[in-house]
Amino acid sequence: MSAILPPADRLWWKQPIGKQEWMWIGLAFTWAMIMFVMMIYWHINGKQNLSTETYKSTPEMFAAKAEKFIAENTVRTETDQNIPVVKANDKGEVYLTASLWKWWPILELEKGKTYKVHLFSMDYNHGFSLQPTNINIQVVPGYEHVVKMTPTQSGTFAIVCNEFCGIGHHSMLGRIYVK
Repeated sequence: MSAILPPADRLWWKQPIGKQEWMWIGLAFTWAMIMFVMMIYWHINGKQNLSTETYKSTPEMFAAKAEKFIAENTVRTETDQNIPVVKANDKGEVYLTASLWKWWPILELEKGKTYKVHLFSMDYNHGFSLQPTNINIQVVPGYEHVVKMTPTQSGTFAIVCNEFCGIGHHSMLGRIYVK
């Protein structure tokens, strides 16, 4: 017999489980079940979950919809880069495009109204983070993300890309005005 191999009666899976071990297994299982039920509860009753829809699309299809929307709903232009500021259409829809390294256009919304915000990335993964609120959505190329939002306070909100998208990532900022 080799000295490297342990004696047969020292194999852990052949030993009976002790009373304290059963207690800890039961406690861990009970806590896991509580957390599982809480995940379902907060998904249904928690107000932090956005209602979103996602549709497969192409950059050409979304660009056509966004350009038409911008042409019909531009209120004014802003900044030295002539970025259009747009209001929602009659259906309460707004279109926002992410591309290296900008959000296009600037949105102007009204407090208390519900909007469908259509998000699309033209090139890489981008993150839609609305500051100072806690809204974070990953915008993936090839998919149109539709998010329902109801602004509850007036002010200027910053859109920050929170998904690293290249050398100009730090300058990828957008704006939403809520009146």
